[in-house]
Amino acid sequence: MRRAAIERLLPAAYQRASVPGSVLCALLEVMEALHAPDEAVLADVDALFAAYRAPDGFVGYLTRWVAMDHVLASPRPDAPPALPVGRLRDLVAHGAHLARWRGTPYGMRTALELATGVTGFVLDEPVDRPFHLVVRVPPAAAGSLALISRIVAAEKPAAVTAEVVLLGDTDPTDPPADPPADPPADPPPLPTGPAIGRAAVPPPRTLPPPGPSAEEPS
Repeated sequence: MRRAAIERLLPAAYQRASVPGSVLCALLEVMEALHAPDEAVLADVDALFAAYRAPDGFVGYLTRWVAMDHVLASPRPDAPPALPVGRLRDLVAHGAHLARWRGTPYGMRTALELATGVTGFVLDEPVDRPFHLVVRVPPAAAGSLALISRIVAAEKPAAVTAEVVLLGDTDPTDPPADPPADPPADPPPLPTGPAIGRAAVPPPRTLPPPGPSAEEPS
């Protein structure tokens, strides 16, 4: 608020006393300087709630407005940010869209891609384990498993269990593989010399040719 505007709010006697060099004029100038920062904020107040215009320190607060505060690693104010500010802004900007698709494979995959900046997440539902979800993480996001686990826990349906594994790892839901069979041993060498103690196979008997049947006329 400018000094002149403040002066117009004063009684007429004070307005006449507010002349340059007077104590009252100096006080009004101090009031104008004190109001300036607040008036600058109010002039652009919509920037506080815009995902890509809000101050960096305010973005974490906005994630709570869109129910994405589970991406923050720790509530301690001195904790390092769980994500780069740019990715937090992306999550805030897409907060309404993510809320619309929460509990679906598309919603979970989108939240994971926005939070990590990595694509290639695979969501599997094992046939032999109903109401269970396996989230396979691409190797490029291996350093964000704690964050991914929090997002999966928040985005999955309440009645579904879930686990997070790296792509390429053995799925813990698969049955254990059989141990490799031992290679077949070399066959024993054939014996040489006379077959001592072996049973002799008799040669086939020579049967006489069949004669006429008794029922047939001679």
